[in-house]
Amino acid sequence: MKLAVVGGGSTYTPELIDGFARLRDTLPVEELVLVDPAADRLELVGGLARRIFAKQGHPGRIVTTADLEAGVEGADAVLLQLRIGGQAARNQDETWPLECGCIGQETTGAGGLAKALRTVPVVLDIAERVRRAAPDAWIIDFTNPVGIVTRALLQAGHKAVGLCNVAIGFQRKFAALLDVAPEQVHLDHVGLNHLTWERGVRLGGPDGADMLPKLLAEHGDAIADDLHMPRQIVDRLGVVPSYYLRYYYAHDEVVRELGTKPSRAAEVAAMEKQLLEMYGDPALDEKPALLAKRGGAFYSEAAVALASSLLRNTGDVQVVNAYNNGTLPFLPDDAVIEVPAVVDATGTAPLPVPALEPLYAGLIANVTAYEDLALEAALRGGRDRVFTALLAHPLIGQYEYAEALTDRLIAHNREHLAWA
Repeated sequence: MKLAVVGGGSTYTPELIDGFARLRDTLPVEELVLVDPAADRLELVGGLARRIFAKQGHPGRIVTTADLEAGVEGADAVLLQLRIGGQAARNQDETWPLECGCIGQETTGAGGLAKALRTVPVVLDIAERVRRAAPDAWIIDFTNPVGIVTRALLQAGHKAVGLCNVAIGFQRKFAALLDVAPEQVHLDHVGLNHLTWERGVRLGGPDGADMLPKLLAEHGDAIADDLHMPRQIVDRLGVVPSYYLRYYYAHDEVVRELGTKPSRAAEVAAMEKQLLEMYGDPALDEKPALLAKRGGAFYSEAAVALASSLLRNTGDVQVVNAYNNGTLPFLPDDAVIEVPAVVDATGTAPLPVPALEPLYAGLIANVTAYEDLALEAALRGGRDRVFTALLAHPLIGQYEYAEALTDRLIAHNREHLAWA
Protein backbone atom coordinates (compact mmCIF):
# COMPACT_ATOMS: atom_id res chain seq x y z
CA MET A 1 0.00 0.00 0.00
CA LYS A 2 1.34 3.42 -1.01
CA LEU A 3 0.20 6.70 0.49
CA ALA A 4 1.31 10.22 -0.36
CA VAL A 5 0.97 13.35 1.77
CA VAL A 6 0.89 16.58 -0.22
CA GLY A 7 2.07 19.27 2.17
CA GLY A 8 4.31 16.70 3.83
CA GLY A 9 6.67 19.38 5.10
CA SER A 10 4.01 20.65 7.51
CA THR A 11 4.84 20.66 11.21
CA TYR A 12 1.60 18.62 11.55
CA THR A 13 3.16 15.69 9.71
CA PRO A 14 4.90 13.95 12.66
CA GLU A 15 1.45 13.59 14.28
CA LEU A 16 0.36 11.75 11.14
CA ILE A 17 3.54 9.66 11.04
CA ASP A 18 3.09 8.64 14.66
CA GLY A 19 -0.41 7.42 13.83
CA PHE A 20 0.77 5.44 10.82
CA ALA A 21 3.46 3.82 12.99
CA ARG A 22 1.18 2.97 15.92
CA LEU A 23 -1.75 1.81 13.81
CA ARG A 24 0.10 -0.19 11.20
CA ASP A 25 -2.17 -3.21 11.67
CA THR A 26 -5.15 -1.01 10.74
CA LEU A 27 -3.38 0.55 7.77
CA PRO A 28 -0.33 -1.45 6.59
CA VAL A 29 1.55 1.25 4.68
CA GLU A 30 4.49 -0.07 2.69
CA GLU A 31 5.54 3.25 1.15
CA LEU A 32 4.79 6.74 2.43
CA VAL A 33 5.78 9.70 0.29
CA LEU A 34 5.98 13.21 1.73
CA VAL A 35 5.57 15.79 -1.05
CA ASP A 36 6.44 19.44 -0.48
CA PRO A 37 8.24 22.17 -2.46
CA ALA A 38 9.84 23.55 0.74
CA ALA A 39 13.01 21.46 0.69
CA ASP A 40 14.41 22.71 4.00
CA ARG A 41 11.26 21.89 5.99
CA LEU A 42 10.73 18.63 4.12
CA GLU A 43 14.19 17.37 5.01
CA LEU A 44 13.67 18.07 8.71
CA VAL A 45 10.21 16.49 8.80
CA GLY A 46 11.29 13.53 6.67
CA GLY A 47 14.25 12.80 8.91
CA LEU A 48 12.07 12.75 12.02
CA ALA A 49 9.46 10.64 10.21
CA ARG A 50 12.04 7.96 9.42
CA ARG A 51 13.27 7.94 13.02
CA ILE A 52 9.71 7.55 14.32
CA PHE A 53 9.12 4.58 12.00
CA ALA A 54 12.44 3.04 13.00
CA LYS A 55 11.82 3.43 16.74
CA GLN A 56 8.39 1.82 16.49
CA GLY A 57 9.63 -0.96 14.24
CA HIS A 58 7.55 0.00 11.23
CA PRO A 59 8.94 -1.72 8.10
CA GLY A 60 7.55 0.87 5.67
CA ARG A 61 9.69 3.13 3.53
CA ILE A 62 9.45 6.92 3.78
CA VAL A 63 10.35 8.98 0.71
CA THR A 64 10.57 12.77 0.42
CA THR A 65 10.25 14.69 -2.83
CA ALA A 66 9.29 18.04 -4.32
CA ASP A 67 8.04 16.30 -7.47
CA LEU A 68 4.27 15.91 -7.14
CA GLU A 69 3.78 13.54 -10.07
CA ALA A 70 6.61 11.25 -8.98
CA GLY A 71 5.45 11.33 -5.38
CA VAL A 72 1.86 10.36 -6.04
CA GLU A 73 2.42 7.98 -8.96
CA GLY A 74 0.66 4.71 -8.21
CA ALA A 75 -0.57 5.87 -4.81
CA ASP A 76 -3.62 4.24 -3.29
CA ALA A 77 -4.53 7.40 -1.36
CA VAL A 78 -3.31 11.00 -1.36
CA LEU A 79 -3.76 13.20 1.71
CA LEU A 80 -3.93 16.96 1.15
CA GLN A 81 -2.81 19.25 3.98
CA LEU A 82 -2.00 22.59 2.38
CA ARG A 83 -1.76 26.15 3.61
CA ILE A 84 -1.42 28.46 0.61
CA GLY A 85 0.48 31.54 1.68
CA GLY A 86 1.65 29.95 4.92
CA GLN A 87 1.25 31.47 8.35
CA ALA A 88 1.80 34.95 6.90
CA ALA A 89 -1.43 34.70 4.91
CA ARG A 90 -3.18 33.20 7.93
CA ASN A 91 -2.06 36.13 10.03
CA GLN A 92 -3.68 38.49 7.53
CA ASP A 93 -6.90 36.43 7.55
CA GLU A 94 -7.02 36.83 11.31
CA THR A 95 -6.31 40.57 11.43
CA TRP A 96 -7.77 42.64 8.58
CA PRO A 97 -11.41 41.58 9.20
CA LEU A 98 -11.07 43.01 12.72
CA GLU A 99 -10.55 46.45 11.14
CA CYS A 100 -14.19 46.24 10.07
CA GLY A 101 -15.46 44.92 13.39
CA CYS A 102 -15.81 41.37 12.07
CA ILE A 103 -14.37 38.03 13.14
CA GLY A 104 -10.80 37.43 12.04
CA GLN A 105 -10.43 33.67 11.66
CA GLU A 106 -8.81 31.48 9.05
CA THR A 107 -11.79 29.25 8.22
CA THR A 108 -14.82 31.33 9.20
CA GLY A 109 -16.12 34.66 7.97
CA ALA A 110 -14.09 36.88 5.66
CA GLY A 111 -10.79 35.22 6.54
CA GLY A 112 -12.26 31.84 5.65
CA LEU A 113 -13.37 33.19 2.28
CA ALA A 114 -9.88 34.51 1.62
CA LYS A 115 -8.43 31.10 2.39
CA ALA A 116 -10.95 29.42 0.07
CA LEU A 117 -10.08 31.79 -2.78
CA ARG A 118 -6.37 31.08 -2.37
CA THR A 119 -6.79 27.35 -1.89
CA VAL A 120 -9.45 25.97 -4.23
CA PRO A 121 -7.61 26.64 -7.54
CA VAL A 122 -4.38 25.13 -6.20
CA VAL A 123 -6.10 22.03 -4.82
CA LEU A 124 -7.97 21.46 -8.09
CA ASP A 125 -4.71 21.70 -10.04
CA ILE A 126 -3.08 19.19 -7.70
CA ALA A 127 -6.07 16.87 -7.95
CA GLU A 128 -5.94 16.87 -11.75
CA ARG A 129 -2.27 15.95 -11.61
CA VAL A 130 -3.03 13.20 -9.11
CA ARG A 131 -5.77 11.89 -11.42
CA ARG A 132 -3.23 11.51 -14.23
CA ALA A 133 -0.49 9.94 -12.08
CA ALA A 134 -2.69 7.79 -9.83
CA PRO A 135 -6.14 7.49 -11.44
CA ASP A 136 -7.48 5.07 -8.82
CA ALA A 137 -6.26 6.99 -5.77
CA TRP A 138 -8.62 8.35 -3.14
CA ILE A 139 -8.05 11.98 -2.19
CA ILE A 140 -8.47 12.66 1.53
CA ASP A 141 -8.77 16.38 2.10
CA PHE A 142 -7.69 17.86 5.41
CA THR A 143 -7.13 21.29 3.83
CA ASN A 144 -9.33 24.09 5.17
CA PRO A 145 -11.96 25.23 4.56
CA VAL A 146 -12.67 21.51 4.27
CA GLY A 147 -16.33 21.77 3.24
CA ILE A 148 -15.71 24.17 0.37
CA VAL A 149 -12.54 22.41 -0.80
CA THR A 150 -14.20 18.98 -0.69
CA ARG A 151 -17.17 20.26 -2.67
CA ALA A 152 -14.82 21.67 -5.31
CA LEU A 153 -13.10 18.29 -5.59
CA LEU A 154 -16.35 16.33 -5.82
CA GLN A 155 -17.86 18.68 -8.39
CA ALA A 156 -14.75 18.18 -10.53
CA GLY A 157 -15.33 14.42 -10.44
CA HIS A 158 -12.54 13.41 -8.06
CA LYS A 159 -12.68 10.46 -5.66
CA ALA A 160 -12.53 12.68 -2.60
CA VAL A 161 -13.61 12.67 1.04
CA GLY A 162 -13.19 15.57 3.44
CA LEU A 163 -11.87 15.05 6.95
CA CYS A 164 -11.85 17.18 10.11
CA ASN A 165 -10.65 16.37 13.62
CA VAL A 166 -13.49 18.09 15.54
CA ALA A 167 -15.67 14.97 15.75
CA ILE A 168 -12.89 12.60 16.78
CA GLY A 169 -11.82 15.15 19.38
CA PHE A 170 -15.30 15.09 20.91
CA GLN A 171 -15.41 11.29 20.70
CA ARG A 172 -12.13 10.96 22.61
CA LYS A 173 -13.18 13.56 25.20
CA PHE A 174 -16.57 11.97 25.85
CA ALA A 175 -15.05 8.48 26.00
CA ALA A 176 -12.64 9.65 28.70
CA LEU A 177 -15.45 11.24 30.70
CA LEU A 178 -17.53 8.05 30.42
CA ASP A 179 -14.50 5.80 31.08
CA VAL A 180 -15.08 3.68 27.99
CA ALA A 181 -13.05 2.88 24.89
CA PRO A 182 -13.37 5.53 22.15
CA GLU A 183 -14.66 2.92 19.71
CA GLN A 184 -17.75 2.49 21.90
CA VAL A 185 -18.76 6.15 21.47
CA HIS A 186 -20.85 7.09 18.46
CA LEU A 187 -21.78 10.73 17.91
CA ASP A 188 -25.00 12.18 16.56
CA HIS A 189 -22.81 14.76 14.84
CA VAL A 190 -24.51 17.02 12.31
CA GLY A 191 -23.88 20.17 10.31
CA LEU A 192 -21.27 21.57 8.00
CA ASN A 193 -17.53 21.61 8.48
CA HIS A 194 -16.76 23.91 11.43
CA LEU A 195 -20.50 24.37 12.00
CA THR A 196 -21.63 21.26 13.87
CA TRP A 197 -23.51 20.09 16.93
CA GLU A 198 -23.37 16.86 18.94
CA ARG A 199 -27.05 16.00 19.44
CA GLY A 200 -26.36 12.61 21.01
CA VAL A 201 -23.51 10.56 22.44
CA ARG A 202 -24.39 6.89 22.06
CA LEU A 203 -22.74 3.84 23.52
CA GLY A 204 -22.17 0.75 21.43
CA GLY A 205 -23.46 2.01 18.10
CA PRO A 206 -25.68 4.53 16.30
CA ASP A 207 -28.75 3.07 18.04
CA GLY A 208 -27.17 2.79 21.49
CA ALA A 209 -28.20 4.53 24.70
CA ASP A 210 -27.79 8.32 24.57
CA MET A 211 -25.34 9.42 27.26
CA LEU A 212 -25.44 13.14 26.39
CA PRO A 213 -27.85 14.10 29.20
CA LYS A 214 -25.59 12.33 31.70
CA LEU A 215 -22.51 14.07 30.32
CA LEU A 216 -24.11 17.50 30.52
CA ALA A 217 -25.42 16.87 34.04
CA GLU A 218 -22.16 15.52 35.44
CA HIS A 219 -19.54 17.32 33.35
CA GLY A 220 -21.34 20.37 31.99
CA ASP A 221 -18.91 22.87 33.53
CA ALA A 222 -15.87 21.21 31.99
CA ILE A 223 -17.56 20.86 28.60
CA ALA A 224 -18.64 24.51 28.62
CA ASP A 225 -15.16 25.65 29.67
CA ASP A 226 -13.61 23.78 26.74
CA LEU A 227 -16.05 25.55 24.39
CA HIS A 228 -15.44 28.95 26.05
CA MET A 229 -19.21 29.26 26.40
CA PRO A 230 -21.37 29.80 29.50
CA ARG A 231 -22.68 26.61 31.09
CA GLN A 232 -26.25 27.93 30.97
CA ILE A 233 -26.09 28.32 27.18
CA VAL A 234 -24.96 24.72 26.70
CA ASP A 235 -27.69 23.54 29.07
CA ARG A 236 -30.34 25.56 27.26
CA LEU A 237 -29.29 24.13 23.91
CA GLY A 238 -29.15 20.61 25.29
CA VAL A 239 -26.47 19.79 22.72
CA VAL A 240 -22.72 20.30 22.49
CA PRO A 241 -21.85 22.81 19.76
CA SER A 242 -18.49 22.86 18.06
CA TYR A 243 -16.26 25.55 19.51
CA TYR A 244 -16.49 27.27 16.12
CA LEU A 245 -20.11 28.09 16.98
CA ARG A 246 -18.76 30.62 19.46
CA TYR A 247 -17.97 32.87 16.50
CA TYR A 248 -21.71 32.94 15.80
CA TYR A 249 -23.17 32.79 19.31
CA ALA A 250 -20.75 35.35 20.82
CA HIS A 251 -19.53 37.29 17.77
CA ASP A 252 -19.05 40.70 19.36
CA GLU A 253 -17.43 39.27 22.48
CA VAL A 254 -14.95 37.29 20.37
CA VAL A 255 -14.12 40.33 18.21
CA ARG A 256 -13.29 42.28 21.36
CA GLU A 257 -11.09 39.43 22.62
CA LEU A 258 -9.24 39.06 19.32
CA GLY A 259 -8.45 42.76 19.30
CA THR A 260 -6.57 42.52 22.59
CA LYS A 261 -4.08 39.72 21.92
CA PRO A 262 -1.68 38.44 19.26
CA SER A 263 -3.21 36.47 16.42
CA ARG A 264 -3.28 32.70 16.60
CA ALA A 265 -1.15 32.73 13.45
CA ALA A 266 1.59 34.63 15.25
CA GLU A 267 1.51 32.10 18.08
CA VAL A 268 1.63 29.18 15.65
CA ALA A 269 4.48 30.72 13.62
CA ALA A 270 6.61 30.96 16.76
CA MET A 271 5.65 27.41 17.69
CA GLU A 272 6.52 26.13 14.22
CA LYS A 273 9.97 27.68 14.41
CA GLN A 274 10.58 25.88 17.69
CA LEU A 275 9.18 22.61 16.34
CA LEU A 276 11.38 22.68 13.26
CA GLU A 277 14.42 23.20 15.47
CA MET A 278 13.35 20.14 17.45
CA TYR A 279 12.79 18.11 14.28
CA GLY A 280 16.38 18.79 13.28
CA ASP A 281 17.71 17.03 16.39
CA PRO A 282 18.95 13.60 15.22
CA ALA A 283 18.24 12.21 18.70
CA LEU A 284 14.51 13.00 18.49
CA ASP A 285 12.58 9.89 17.46
CA GLU A 286 9.04 10.66 18.63
CA LYS A 287 6.58 13.50 18.18
CA PRO A 288 7.40 16.22 20.75
CA ALA A 289 4.88 17.23 23.40
CA LEU A 290 4.85 20.77 21.97
CA LEU A 291 3.11 19.45 18.84
CA ALA A 292 -0.08 18.93 20.85
CA LYS A 293 -0.34 22.72 21.22
CA ARG A 294 -0.03 23.19 17.46
CA GLY A 295 -3.54 21.83 16.85
CA GLY A 296 -4.82 18.87 14.87
CA ALA A 297 -5.29 16.56 17.86
CA PHE A 298 -6.22 12.99 16.82
CA TYR A 299 -5.73 13.92 13.16
CA SER A 300 -3.64 10.80 12.66
CA GLU A 301 -6.26 8.45 14.12
CA ALA A 302 -8.98 10.01 11.95
CA ALA A 303 -6.82 9.83 8.83
CA VAL A 304 -5.78 6.23 9.41
CA ALA A 305 -9.36 5.13 10.08
CA LEU A 306 -10.67 6.85 6.95
CA ALA A 307 -7.90 5.58 4.68
CA SER A 308 -8.34 2.06 6.05
CA SER A 309 -12.08 2.09 5.40
CA LEU A 310 -11.63 3.34 1.84
CA LEU A 311 -8.75 1.03 0.94
CA ARG A 312 -9.71 -2.08 2.91
CA ASN A 313 -13.47 -1.88 2.34
CA THR A 314 -14.32 -2.15 6.03
CA GLY A 315 -17.72 -0.40 6.00
CA ASP A 316 -16.97 1.45 9.25
CA VAL A 317 -19.06 4.40 10.40
CA GLN A 318 -17.00 7.61 10.51
CA VAL A 319 -17.72 11.33 10.54
CA VAL A 320 -16.74 12.73 7.14
CA ASN A 321 -17.46 15.57 4.76
CA ALA A 322 -19.45 14.22 1.83
CA TYR A 323 -22.30 15.02 -0.54
CA ASN A 324 -25.63 15.56 1.19
CA ASN A 325 -27.64 13.39 -1.24
CA GLY A 326 -30.91 13.97 0.60
CA THR A 327 -29.58 13.45 4.13
CA LEU A 328 -30.61 16.97 5.14
CA PRO A 329 -33.73 17.51 2.98
CA PHE A 330 -33.58 21.30 3.20
CA LEU A 331 -30.18 21.37 1.41
CA PRO A 332 -29.27 20.60 -2.21
CA ASP A 333 -28.01 17.09 -2.87
CA ASP A 334 -24.60 18.45 -3.88
CA ALA A 335 -24.09 20.41 -0.66
CA VAL A 336 -21.22 18.98 1.39
CA ILE A 337 -22.24 18.15 4.95
CA GLU A 338 -20.36 16.73 7.94
CA VAL A 339 -22.14 13.70 9.41
CA PRO A 340 -21.53 10.05 10.30
CA ALA A 341 -21.35 7.88 7.20
CA VAL A 342 -20.65 4.30 6.22
CA VAL A 343 -17.27 4.30 4.49
CA ASP A 344 -16.09 1.52 2.19
CA ALA A 345 -14.29 1.04 -1.10
CA THR A 346 -17.14 2.69 -3.00
CA GLY A 347 -16.99 5.89 -0.95
CA THR A 348 -19.30 7.36 1.67
CA ALA A 349 -22.99 6.84 2.48
CA PRO A 350 -24.29 9.25 5.15
CA LEU A 351 -26.49 7.72 7.81
CA PRO A 352 -30.03 9.07 8.24
CA VAL A 353 -30.28 12.18 10.40
CA PRO A 354 -33.39 12.87 12.53
CA ALA A 355 -35.20 16.09 11.62
CA LEU A 356 -33.21 19.13 12.66
CA GLU A 357 -34.57 21.86 14.89
CA PRO A 358 -34.95 25.24 13.12
CA LEU A 359 -32.20 26.76 15.28
CA TYR A 360 -29.67 24.49 13.62
CA ALA A 361 -31.28 23.97 10.23
CA GLY A 362 -31.59 27.71 9.62
CA LEU A 363 -27.93 28.43 10.26
CA ILE A 364 -26.84 25.41 8.23
CA ALA A 365 -28.94 26.57 5.27
CA ASN A 366 -27.58 30.10 5.55
CA VAL A 367 -23.93 29.01 5.66
CA THR A 368 -24.52 26.52 2.83
CA ALA A 369 -25.76 29.40 0.66
CA TYR A 370 -22.62 31.33 1.54
CA GLU A 371 -20.46 28.30 0.66
CA ASP A 372 -22.18 28.04 -2.73
CA LEU A 373 -21.25 31.66 -3.44
CA ALA A 374 -17.76 31.26 -1.99
CA LEU A 375 -17.03 28.33 -4.29
CA GLU A 376 -18.34 30.29 -7.26
CA ALA A 377 -15.99 33.14 -6.36
CA ALA A 378 -13.07 30.73 -5.97
CA LEU A 379 -13.73 29.08 -9.33
CA ARG A 380 -14.60 32.15 -11.41
CA GLY A 381 -13.12 35.11 -9.54
CA GLY A 382 -14.29 38.69 -9.68
CA ARG A 383 -14.90 41.42 -7.12
CA ASP A 384 -18.69 41.17 -7.40
CA ARG A 385 -18.65 37.46 -6.56
CA VAL A 386 -16.45 38.11 -3.52
CA PHE A 387 -18.79 40.87 -2.35
CA THR A 388 -21.87 38.69 -2.82
CA ALA A 389 -20.35 35.81 -0.84
CA LEU A 390 -19.43 38.15 2.01
CA LEU A 391 -22.87 39.74 2.02
CA ALA A 392 -24.44 36.28 2.29
CA HIS A 393 -22.31 35.23 5.27
CA PRO A 394 -24.27 35.39 8.54
CA LEU A 395 -21.24 36.82 10.34
CA ILE A 396 -21.18 39.79 7.95
CA GLY A 397 -24.52 40.40 6.21
CA GLN A 398 -24.35 44.21 5.88
CA TYR A 399 -23.37 45.88 2.63
CA GLU A 400 -21.03 48.40 4.25
CA TYR A 401 -19.09 45.61 5.94
CA ALA A 402 -19.12 43.51 2.77
CA GLU A 403 -17.75 46.40 0.67
CA ALA A 404 -14.95 47.18 3.12
CA LEU A 405 -14.04 43.53 3.58
CA THR A 406 -14.00 42.92 -0.17
CA ASP A 407 -11.47 45.71 -0.67
CA ARG A 408 -9.25 44.40 2.11
CA LEU A 409 -9.50 40.77 1.02
CA ILE A 410 -8.39 41.57 -2.51
CA ALA A 411 -5.62 43.92 -1.36
CA HIS A 412 -4.14 41.34 1.01
CA ASN A 413 -4.45 38.39 -1.39
CA ARG A 414 -3.72 39.87 -4.79
CA GLU A 415 -0.65 37.72 -5.35
CA HIS A 416 -2.78 34.59 -4.95
CA LEU A 417 -5.74 35.69 -7.10
CA ALA A 418 -5.13 35.24 -10.82
CA TRP A 419 -8.05 37.54 -11.69
CA ALA A 420 -7.15 40.43 -9.35
